[in-house]
Amino acid sequence: MTAETIPESWRAALDPVLAAPEARKLGGWLTAQEAAGKTIYPPRGQRLAALALTPLDAVRCVILGQDPYHGPGQAHGLAFSVQEGVRPPPSLVNIYKELESDLGLPRAATGDLSRWAKQGVLLLNNTLTVEAGQAGSHAGRGWDAITDACVAAVAAREEPTVFILWGSHAKKKASRIPALGRSTSHLVLTSPHPSPLSAHSGFFGSRPFSQTNAFLESQGRGAIDWRV
Repeated sequence: MTAETIPESWRAALDPVLAAPEARKLGGWLTAQEAAGKTIYPPRGQRLAALALTPLDAVRCVILGQDPYHGPGQAHGLAFSVQEGVRPPPSLVNIYKELESDLGLPRAATGDLSRWAKQGVLLLNNTLTVEAGQAGSHAGRGWDAITDACVAAVAAREEPTVFILWGSHAKKKASRIPALGRSTSHLVLTSPHPSPLSAHSGFFGSRPFSQTNAFLESQGRGAIDWRV
């Protein structure tokens, strides 16, 4: 597919998808893009970081993103997250504003959300690669089937889980997962996207973090420490 190593906990869910022609075509296309001199983010070895940091059996919350940041040094495989030392982009700044309003946590200086991922927050983009400077450039190239399978695997589990859907793109992705629509054990939270273009139309004040923790604690799965 992409010469990335599939984490063991995700293999049963992903192996059938990765064996399909669409995944092989994606891998070949990415290789050809790099051979043509295109810069692709995140770099090889980081594209499945969300799965590596959050094993399937550890997922307590899923936050769905669209595609990686397309600026140099930003994307490292976690939706909405940037590498240590990189200035948080506007959407992440707004996430931090809501976090401060919701839970009273001070805004973090770092944009690296790895600490969330290690606590069971699956920070999954729909498309896991992007060409430098070209937002959305790898959409429709085959990642959807792979990331749909990831979401479906979480939704099919009996453990109560929170799905946070910010914006129409995330909601559309969730609608493709039959297991999520049928489940009565999960909590699905929806709001506008934290982008500056839409945050003031309902993202601010949506309180996703406190709602997530209240649900997880009520289900005996423990609260997430949302400090970064």
